[in-house]
Amino acid sequence: MAKTLFDKIWDAHVVSQKSGFPDVLYIDTHFIHEVTSPQAFEGLRKRNIPVFRPGQTKATADHNVPTINQHLPIKENLSRLQVEMLTKNCTEFGIDLYGLGHPFQGIVHVIGPELGLTLPGMTIVCGDSHTSTHGAFGCIAFGIGTSEVEEVLATQCLLQQKPPCMKIEVNGKLQKGVLSKDIILHIISKIGSAGGTGYFVEYAGDTIKNLSMEARMTICNMSIEMGARGGLIAPDETTITYIKDREFTPTGNKWTQLLDHINSLQSDNDAHYDKVLQFNAEDIAPMITYGTNPGMGTAISESIPDFSGIPEKEHYSFQKSLNYMGLEAGKSLSGKSIDYVFIGSCTNSRIEDLRLVAEFVKGKTKSEHVTAWIVPGSKQVMEQAIAEGLDSILASAGFELREPGCSACLAMNEDKIPPGKYCVSTSNRNFEGRQGPNSRTFLASPLTAAAAAISGKIVDVREFID
Repeated sequence: MAKTLFDKIWDAHVVSQKSGFPDVLYIDTHFIHEVTSPQAFEGLRKRNIPVFRPGQTKATADHNVPTINQHLPIKENLSRLQVEMLTKNCTEFGIDLYGLGHPFQGIVHVIGPELGLTLPGMTIVCGDSHTSTHGAFGCIAFGIGTSEVEEVLATQCLLQQKPPCMKIEVNGKLQKGVLSKDIILHIISKIGSAGGTGYFVEYAGDTIKNLSMEARMTICNMSIEMGARGGLIAPDETTITYIKDREFTPTGNKWTQLLDHINSLQSDNDAHYDKVLQFNAEDIAPMITYGTNPGMGTAISESIPDFSGIPEKEHYSFQKSLNYMGLEAGKSLSGKSIDYVFIGSCTNSRIEDLRLVAEFVKGKTKSEHVTAWIVPGSKQVMEQAIAEGLDSILASAGFELREPGCSACLAMNEDKIPPGKYCVSTSNRNFEGRQGPNSRTFLASPLTAAAAAISGKIVDVREFID
Protein backbone atom coordinates (compact mmCIF):
# COMPACT_ATOMS: atom_id res chain seq x y z
CA MET A 1 0.00 0.00 0.00
CA ALA A 2 1.35 3.44 -0.97
CA LYS A 3 2.21 5.71 1.94
CA THR A 4 2.93 9.37 2.53
CA LEU A 5 6.12 10.38 4.30
CA PHE A 6 3.99 11.16 7.34
CA ASP A 7 2.47 7.64 7.26
CA LYS A 8 5.89 6.02 7.05
CA ILE A 9 7.34 7.84 10.04
CA TRP A 10 4.20 7.53 12.16
CA ASP A 11 3.72 3.81 11.47
CA ALA A 12 7.38 3.10 12.26
CA HIS A 13 6.94 4.65 15.73
CA VAL A 14 3.67 3.01 16.79
CA VAL A 15 4.32 0.87 19.87
CA SER A 16 0.72 -0.27 20.28
CA GLN A 17 -2.40 0.20 18.21
CA LYS A 18 -6.00 -0.73 18.93
CA SER A 19 -9.12 0.17 16.98
CA GLY A 20 -11.08 3.00 18.55
CA PHE A 21 -8.20 4.14 20.75
CA PRO A 22 -5.26 6.53 20.32
CA ASP A 23 -1.96 5.02 19.16
CA VAL A 24 0.91 4.64 21.60
CA LEU A 25 3.60 6.59 19.77
CA TYR A 26 7.30 6.30 20.61
CA ILE A 27 9.15 9.61 20.88
CA ASP A 28 12.77 9.76 19.75
CA THR A 29 13.71 13.17 21.10
CA HIS A 30 12.06 15.34 23.73
CA PHE A 31 13.01 19.01 24.13
CA ILE A 32 12.08 20.96 27.24
CA HIS A 33 12.43 24.55 28.43
CA GLU A 34 11.70 26.51 31.58
CA VAL A 35 8.04 27.40 30.97
CA THR A 36 6.14 24.14 30.39
CA SER A 37 8.31 21.67 32.31
CA PRO A 38 8.14 22.59 36.06
CA GLN A 39 4.68 21.10 36.64
CA ALA A 40 5.66 17.94 34.73
CA PHE A 41 8.66 17.33 36.96
CA GLU A 42 6.56 17.99 40.04
CA GLY A 43 4.11 15.34 38.82
CA LEU A 44 6.96 12.81 38.61
CA ARG A 45 8.02 13.65 42.16
CA LYS A 46 4.51 13.20 43.54
CA ARG A 47 4.30 9.74 42.01
CA ASN A 48 7.93 8.88 42.74
CA ILE A 49 8.63 8.17 39.05
CA PRO A 50 12.05 8.68 37.42
CA VAL A 51 12.61 10.03 33.92
CA PHE A 52 12.47 6.86 31.82
CA ARG A 53 15.16 7.76 29.28
CA PRO A 54 16.89 10.99 30.38
CA GLY A 55 19.40 10.79 27.52
CA GLN A 56 16.59 11.43 25.03
CA THR A 57 15.48 14.67 26.68
CA LYS A 58 17.44 17.88 26.11
CA ALA A 59 16.78 21.17 27.91
CA THR A 60 17.52 24.81 27.33
CA ALA A 61 16.48 28.15 28.79
CA ASP A 62 14.94 30.45 26.18
CA HIS A 63 11.50 31.95 26.83
CA ASN A 64 12.17 33.90 30.02
CA VAL A 65 15.81 34.81 29.63
CA PRO A 66 16.96 38.42 29.25
CA THR A 67 18.80 39.29 26.05
CA ILE A 68 21.19 41.80 27.60
CA ASN A 69 23.58 41.17 30.50
CA GLN A 70 22.86 37.46 30.66
CA HIS A 71 25.77 37.09 33.07
CA LEU A 72 23.78 39.00 35.70
CA PRO A 73 20.88 37.64 37.82
CA ILE A 74 17.51 37.75 36.03
CA LYS A 75 15.53 40.75 37.28
CA GLU A 76 11.96 39.50 36.81
CA ASN A 77 11.00 37.25 39.72
CA LEU A 78 8.90 34.71 37.79
CA SER A 79 11.46 34.44 35.00
CA ARG A 80 14.29 33.92 37.48
CA LEU A 81 12.30 31.29 39.39
CA GLN A 82 11.43 29.30 36.26
CA VAL A 83 15.03 29.27 35.02
CA GLU A 84 16.25 28.23 38.47
CA MET A 85 13.66 25.44 38.61
CA LEU A 86 14.77 24.14 35.21
CA THR A 87 18.34 23.92 36.48
CA LYS A 88 17.21 22.14 39.66
CA ASN A 89 15.00 19.67 37.79
CA CYS A 90 17.60 18.79 35.16
CA THR A 91 20.23 18.22 37.85
CA GLU A 92 17.91 16.02 39.91
CA PHE A 93 16.67 13.92 36.98
CA GLY A 94 19.93 13.68 35.02
CA ILE A 95 18.96 15.69 31.94
CA ASP A 96 21.41 17.64 29.79
CA LEU A 97 20.78 21.37 30.16
CA TYR A 98 22.06 24.10 27.89
CA GLY A 99 21.37 26.98 30.26
CA LEU A 100 22.51 30.58 30.36
CA GLY A 101 26.26 30.78 29.78
CA HIS A 102 26.44 27.40 28.03
CA PRO A 103 27.89 27.55 24.48
CA PHE A 104 24.87 25.57 23.19
CA GLN A 105 22.19 27.75 24.82
CA GLY A 106 19.46 29.20 22.64
CA ILE A 107 15.88 28.90 21.45
CA VAL A 108 14.93 25.23 21.59
CA HIS A 109 13.87 25.07 17.91
CA VAL A 110 17.13 26.66 16.81
CA ILE A 111 19.59 24.61 18.83
CA GLY A 112 18.05 21.21 17.99
CA PRO A 113 18.86 21.44 14.28
CA GLU A 114 22.17 23.28 14.63
CA LEU A 115 23.50 20.69 17.10
CA GLY A 116 22.47 17.69 15.02
CA LEU A 117 19.92 16.60 17.61
CA THR A 118 17.18 16.89 14.98
CA LEU A 119 17.52 14.17 12.35
CA PRO A 120 15.33 12.87 9.50
CA GLY A 121 12.74 10.24 10.35
CA MET A 122 12.47 11.15 14.03
CA THR A 123 9.47 11.82 16.20
CA ILE A 124 10.14 14.99 18.21
CA VAL A 125 8.00 16.74 20.82
CA CYS A 126 8.31 19.75 23.10
CA GLY A 127 5.98 21.70 25.34
CA ASP A 128 5.92 24.45 22.75
CA SER A 129 3.59 24.81 19.77
CA HIS A 130 6.34 25.71 17.30
CA THR A 131 8.03 22.34 17.64
CA SER A 132 6.77 21.87 14.08
CA THR A 133 9.96 23.71 13.03
CA HIS A 134 11.89 20.42 13.20
CA GLY A 135 9.61 18.95 10.53
CA ALA A 136 11.81 20.70 7.95
CA PHE A 137 14.17 17.73 8.34
CA GLY A 138 11.55 15.13 7.50
CA CYS A 139 10.40 14.58 11.09
CA ILE A 140 7.06 14.26 12.79
CA ALA A 141 7.47 17.11 15.25
CA PHE A 142 4.69 18.76 17.25
CA GLY A 143 3.97 20.66 20.41
CA ILE A 144 2.45 19.06 23.50
CA GLY A 145 0.86 20.21 26.75
CA THR A 146 2.41 20.04 30.21
CA SER A 147 0.59 16.82 31.16
CA GLU A 148 1.99 15.25 27.98
CA VAL A 149 5.48 16.51 28.85
CA GLU A 150 5.14 14.49 32.04
CA GLU A 151 3.90 11.50 30.04
CA VAL A 152 6.96 11.55 27.77
CA LEU A 153 9.36 12.02 30.68
CA ALA A 154 7.83 9.00 32.40
CA THR A 155 7.40 6.64 29.42
CA GLN A 156 9.13 8.06 26.30
CA CYS A 157 5.75 7.55 24.61
CA LEU A 158 2.56 9.48 23.93
CA LEU A 159 -1.08 8.56 23.40
CA GLN A 160 -1.97 10.19 20.07
CA GLN A 161 -4.75 10.02 17.51
CA LYS A 162 -3.22 9.87 14.05
CA PRO A 163 -4.17 13.10 12.23
CA PRO A 164 -5.12 13.37 8.54
CA CYS A 165 -2.47 14.54 6.09
CA MET A 166 -2.56 17.56 3.77
CA LYS A 167 -0.16 18.26 0.91
CA ILE A 168 0.71 21.85 0.01
CA GLU A 169 2.65 22.25 -3.23
CA VAL A 170 4.46 25.44 -4.21
CA ASN A 171 5.99 25.57 -7.66
CA GLY A 172 7.76 28.24 -9.69
CA LYS A 173 10.40 30.93 -9.21
CA LEU A 174 10.13 33.46 -6.40
CA GLN A 175 10.33 37.18 -7.11
CA LYS A 176 13.29 39.20 -5.84
CA GLY A 177 12.84 40.15 -2.21
CA VAL A 178 10.45 37.27 -1.49
CA LEU A 179 11.59 34.90 1.27
CA SER A 180 10.21 31.73 2.83
CA LYS A 181 8.42 33.88 5.45
CA ASP A 182 6.48 35.48 2.62
CA ILE A 183 5.60 32.03 1.24
CA ILE A 184 4.04 30.85 4.46
CA LEU A 185 2.30 34.17 5.20
CA HIS A 186 0.86 34.06 1.67
CA ILE A 187 -0.45 30.52 2.17
CA ILE A 188 -2.02 31.35 5.54
CA SER A 189 -3.59 34.52 4.14
CA LYS A 190 -5.27 32.43 1.42
CA ILE A 191 -6.55 29.52 3.53
CA GLY A 192 -7.01 31.35 6.84
CA SER A 193 -5.73 30.77 10.35
CA ALA A 194 -7.98 27.69 10.62
CA GLY A 195 -7.44 26.36 7.09
CA GLY A 196 -5.16 23.54 8.19
CA THR A 197 -6.87 22.66 11.45
CA GLY A 198 -6.18 19.11 12.55
CA TYR A 199 -3.95 18.21 9.60
CA PHE A 200 -0.30 17.34 9.40
CA VAL A 201 1.03 19.20 6.36
CA GLU A 202 3.64 17.99 3.90
CA TYR A 203 5.18 20.82 1.85
CA ALA A 204 6.36 19.89 -1.63
CA GLY A 205 7.03 21.33 -5.08
CA ASP A 206 10.14 22.71 -6.73
CA THR A 207 9.95 26.04 -4.88
CA ILE A 208 10.17 24.22 -1.55
CA LYS A 209 12.90 21.90 -2.81
CA ASN A 210 15.03 24.88 -3.83
CA LEU A 211 14.89 26.45 -0.36
CA SER A 212 17.75 26.26 2.14
CA MET A 213 17.25 24.29 5.35
CA GLU A 214 16.88 27.48 7.37
CA ALA A 215 14.18 28.73 4.99
CA ARG A 216 12.39 25.37 5.23
CA MET A 217 12.42 25.66 9.01
CA THR A 218 10.62 29.01 8.77
CA ILE A 219 7.82 27.44 6.73
CA CYS A 220 7.37 24.41 8.99
CA ASN A 221 7.53 26.67 12.05
CA MET A 222 4.43 28.58 10.99
CA SER A 223 2.35 25.53 10.05
CA ILE A 224 0.76 25.97 13.48
CA GLU A 225 -0.56 29.39 12.45
CA MET A 226 -2.95 27.79 9.95
CA GLY A 227 -4.22 25.47 12.67
CA ALA A 228 -2.17 22.47 11.54
CA ARG A 229 -0.80 19.90 13.95
CA GLY A 230 2.59 20.18 12.30
CA GLY A 231 4.42 20.40 9.01
CA LEU A 232 7.20 18.45 7.34
CA ILE A 233 9.37 18.42 4.23
CA ALA A 234 10.98 15.32 2.71
CA PRO A 235 14.75 15.20 3.33
CA ASP A 236 17.15 15.47 0.39
CA GLU A 237 20.77 16.39 -0.41
CA THR A 238 20.21 19.86 1.07
CA THR A 239 19.18 18.19 4.34
CA ILE A 240 22.15 15.82 4.31
CA THR A 241 24.62 18.65 3.68
CA TYR A 242 23.15 20.63 6.58
CA ILE A 243 23.22 17.86 9.21
CA LYS A 244 26.61 16.38 8.31
CA ASP A 245 29.39 16.84 10.89
CA ARG A 246 27.31 18.68 13.47
CA GLU A 247 27.95 18.24 17.20
CA PHE A 248 25.66 15.26 17.78
CA THR A 249 25.17 13.95 14.23
CA PRO A 250 26.01 10.23 14.02
CA THR A 251 29.36 9.22 12.54
CA GLY A 252 30.87 6.09 10.98
CA ASN A 253 28.48 3.18 10.46
CA LYS A 254 25.64 5.04 12.15
CA TRP A 255 25.98 7.86 9.62
CA THR A 256 25.86 5.34 6.78
CA GLN A 257 22.75 3.79 8.29
CA LEU A 258 21.16 7.23 8.62
CA LEU A 259 21.83 7.95 4.93
CA ASP A 260 20.16 4.68 3.97
CA HIS A 261 17.19 5.60 6.14
CA ILE A 262 16.95 9.08 4.59
CA ASN A 263 16.67 7.54 1.13
CA SER A 264 13.44 5.84 2.23
CA LEU A 265 11.90 9.02 3.63
CA GLN A 266 9.87 10.08 0.61
CA SER A 267 6.14 9.92 -0.04
CA ASP A 268 5.23 7.24 -2.56
CA ASN A 269 4.14 8.62 -5.95
CA ASP A 270 0.59 7.30 -5.59
CA ALA A 271 0.22 8.05 -1.90
CA HIS A 272 -3.17 9.38 -0.81
CA TYR A 273 -3.52 12.77 0.90
CA ASP A 274 -6.71 13.84 2.63
CA LYS A 275 -6.37 17.29 1.04
CA VAL A 276 -4.10 18.85 -1.60
CA LEU A 277 -3.50 22.58 -2.18
CA GLN A 278 -1.34 24.18 -4.88
CA PHE A 279 0.27 27.62 -5.08
CA ASN A 280 2.34 29.43 -7.71
CA ALA A 281 5.53 31.07 -6.47
CA GLU A 282 5.20 33.86 -9.02
CA ASP A 283 2.01 35.02 -7.27
CA ILE A 284 3.78 35.60 -3.96
CA ALA A 285 4.90 39.14 -3.08
CA PRO A 286 6.54 40.51 0.09
CA MET A 287 3.86 40.02 2.74
CA ILE A 288 2.77 41.82 5.90
CA THR A 289 -0.03 41.21 8.39
CA TYR A 290 -2.54 43.92 9.28
CA GLY A 291 -4.69 42.26 11.95
CA THR A 292 -4.44 40.19 15.09
CA ASN A 293 -3.97 36.69 13.71
CA PRO A 294 -1.40 35.48 11.15
CA GLY A 295 -4.14 34.81 8.57
CA MET A 296 -4.84 38.54 8.33
CA GLY A 297 -2.07 39.24 5.86
CA THR A 298 -1.65 40.88 2.49
CA ALA A 299 1.00 41.75 -0.07
CA ILE A 300 2.57 45.07 0.89
CA SER A 301 1.72 46.33 -2.60
CA GLU A 302 -1.98 45.73 -1.92
CA SER A 303 -4.47 47.31 0.48
CA ILE A 304 -6.11 45.97 3.62
CA PRO A 305 -9.26 44.11 2.47
CA ASP A 306 -12.54 45.99 2.65
CA PHE A 307 -15.71 44.49 4.08
CA SER A 308 -16.88 43.24 0.69
CA GLY A 309 -14.19 40.58 0.80
CA ILE A 310 -14.98 39.46 4.36
CA PRO A 311 -17.86 37.04 5.19
CA GLU A 312 -20.59 38.88 7.07
CA LYS A 313 -20.28 36.61 10.11
CA GLU A 314 -16.64 37.75 10.44
CA HIS A 315 -17.30 41.50 10.18
CA TYR A 316 -17.31 42.09 13.93
CA SER A 317 -14.01 40.31 14.61
CA PHE A 318 -12.46 41.90 11.49
CA GLN A 319 -13.40 45.40 12.66
CA LYS A 320 -12.29 44.60 16.21
CA SER A 321 -8.83 43.65 14.90
CA LEU A 322 -8.55 46.82 12.85
CA ASN A 323 -9.65 48.93 15.83
CA TYR A 324 -6.93 47.33 17.96
CA MET A 325 -4.35 47.97 15.25
CA GLY A 326 -5.58 51.52 14.59
CA LEU A 327 -6.10 50.76 10.88
CA GLU A 328 -8.86 51.17 8.30
CA ALA A 329 -10.33 48.64 5.87
CA GLY A 330 -9.45 49.32 2.25
CA LYS A 331 -6.42 51.47 3.09
CA SER A 332 -2.83 50.74 2.13
CA LEU A 333 -0.21 49.91 4.76
CA SER A 334 2.54 51.30 2.56
CA GLY A 335 4.03 54.36 4.23
CA LYS A 336 2.64 53.51 7.68
CA SER A 337 5.06 54.82 10.33
CA ILE A 338 6.45 52.22 12.74
CA ASP A 339 8.27 52.43 16.08
CA TYR A 340 10.08 49.11 16.60
CA VAL A 341 11.63 46.37 14.52
CA PHE A 342 12.23 42.94 16.03
CA ILE A 343 14.28 40.44 14.06
CA GLY A 344 14.43 37.15 15.94
CA SER A 345 12.31 34.28 17.35
CA CYS A 346 12.32 30.58 16.41
CA THR A 347 10.92 31.66 13.03
CA ASN A 348 13.71 33.96 11.83
CA SER A 349 16.77 34.17 14.09
CA ARG A 350 19.26 31.91 12.35
CA ILE A 351 22.57 32.94 10.81
CA GLU A 352 21.05 33.05 7.32
CA ASP A 353 18.49 35.61 8.55
CA LEU A 354 21.18 37.78 10.14
CA ARG A 355 23.34 37.61 7.01
CA LEU A 356 20.43 38.76 4.84
CA VAL A 357 19.69 41.68 7.13
CA ALA A 358 23.35 42.70 7.43
CA GLU A 359 23.79 42.61 3.67
CA PHE A 360 20.70 44.76 3.21
CA VAL A 361 21.53 47.43 5.84
CA LYS A 362 25.25 47.70 5.06
CA GLY A 363 26.03 51.33 4.34
CA LYS A 364 22.57 52.43 5.47
CA THR A 365 21.29 53.87 8.77
CA LYS A 366 18.02 53.09 10.48
CA SER A 367 15.41 55.78 10.89
CA GLU A 368 16.05 57.89 13.97
CA HIS A 369 12.66 57.19 15.56
CA VAL A 370 12.85 53.39 15.19
CA THR A 371 14.26 51.03 17.83
CA ALA A 372 15.71 47.96 16.09
CA TRP A 373 16.50 44.76 18.01
CA ILE A 374 18.20 41.78 16.45
CA VAL A 375 18.12 38.75 18.73
CA PRO A 376 20.04 35.65 17.54
CA GLY A 377 18.41 32.29 18.09
CA SER A 378 21.37 30.75 19.85
CA LYS A 379 24.78 31.36 21.33
CA GLN A 380 26.30 29.71 18.27
CA VAL A 381 24.42 32.03 15.92
CA MET A 382 25.59 35.03 17.93
CA GLU A 383 29.22 33.89 17.91
CA GLN A 384 29.05 33.17 14.17
CA ALA A 385 27.61 36.62 13.49
CA ILE A 386 30.46 38.22 15.44
CA ALA A 387 33.06 36.05 13.69
CA GLU A 388 31.71 37.20 10.31
CA GLY A 389 31.68 40.86 11.34
CA LEU A 390 27.90 41.13 11.08
CA ASP A 391 27.74 42.75 14.51
CA SER A 392 29.80 45.71 13.28
CA ILE A 393 27.66 46.15 10.17
CA LEU A 394 24.46 46.03 12.22
CA ALA A 395 25.81 48.43 14.85
CA SER A 396 26.88 50.91 12.17
CA ALA A 397 23.32 50.85 10.82
CA GLY A 398 21.91 51.47 14.31
CA PHE A 399 20.66 47.94 14.99
CA GLU A 400 21.23 46.42 18.43
CA LEU A 401 22.52 42.84 18.37
CA ARG A 402 21.44 41.26 21.64
CA GLU A 403 22.03 37.89 23.34
CA PRO A 404 20.04 34.73 22.49
CA GLY A 405 16.48 34.09 23.61
CA CYS A 406 12.83 34.23 22.58
CA SER A 407 12.86 37.94 23.43
CA ALA A 408 10.03 40.13 22.10
CA CYS A 409 8.32 37.26 20.30
CA LEU A 410 6.10 36.74 23.33
CA ALA A 411 7.19 39.27 25.97
CA MET A 412 7.55 36.72 28.79
CA ASN A 413 10.88 38.37 29.51
CA GLU A 414 12.18 41.94 29.75
CA ASP A 415 11.88 42.64 26.00
CA LYS A 416 8.44 44.19 25.50
CA ILE A 417 7.00 46.53 22.90
CA PRO A 418 5.42 49.52 24.72
CA PRO A 419 1.61 50.05 24.64
CA GLY A 420 0.29 51.50 21.41
CA LYS A 421 3.60 51.21 19.57
CA TYR A 422 3.91 49.54 16.16
CA CYS A 423 6.46 46.76 15.68
CA VAL A 424 7.44 45.05 12.43
CA SER A 425 8.37 41.60 13.69
CA THR A 426 9.83 38.44 12.15
CA SER A 427 8.14 36.31 14.80
CA ASN A 428 5.15 34.03 14.19
CA ARG A 429 2.17 35.54 16.01
CA ASN A 430 0.49 38.93 16.06
CA PHE A 431 -2.16 38.31 18.72
CA GLU A 432 -3.36 41.21 20.87
CA GLY A 433 -0.69 41.94 23.46
CA ARG A 434 1.58 39.17 22.22
CA GLN A 435 4.66 41.43 22.22
CA GLY A 436 3.57 43.42 25.26
CA PRO A 437 0.29 44.84 26.65
CA ASN A 438 -1.52 46.79 23.91
CA SER A 439 1.43 46.51 21.53
CA ARG A 440 0.69 46.32 17.79
CA THR A 441 2.46 43.79 15.61
CA PHE A 442 3.03 43.52 11.87
CA LEU A 443 4.48 40.12 10.89
CA ALA A 444 6.95 40.18 8.01
CA SER A 445 10.15 38.68 6.62
CA PRO A 446 13.62 39.75 7.82
CA LEU A 447 14.15 41.78 4.62
CA THR A 448 10.83 43.60 4.97
CA ALA A 449 11.57 44.26 8.65
CA ALA A 450 15.03 45.62 7.81
CA ALA A 451 13.57 47.88 5.11
CA ALA A 452 11.02 49.21 7.60
CA ALA A 453 13.77 50.01 10.10
CA ILE A 454 15.75 51.93 7.50
CA SER A 455 12.70 53.78 6.14
CA GLY A 456 10.90 54.29 9.45
CA LYS A 457 7.75 53.03 7.78
CA ILE A 458 6.29 50.03 5.98
CA VAL A 459 7.76 49.78 2.49
CA ASP A 460 7.98 47.24 -0.32
CA VAL A 461 11.53 45.91 -0.08
CA ARG A 462 11.54 45.43 -3.85
CA GLU A 463 11.86 49.21 -4.20
CA PHE A 464 15.34 48.93 -2.64
CA ILE A 465 16.32 45.84 -4.61
CA ASP A 466 15.21 47.22 -7.98
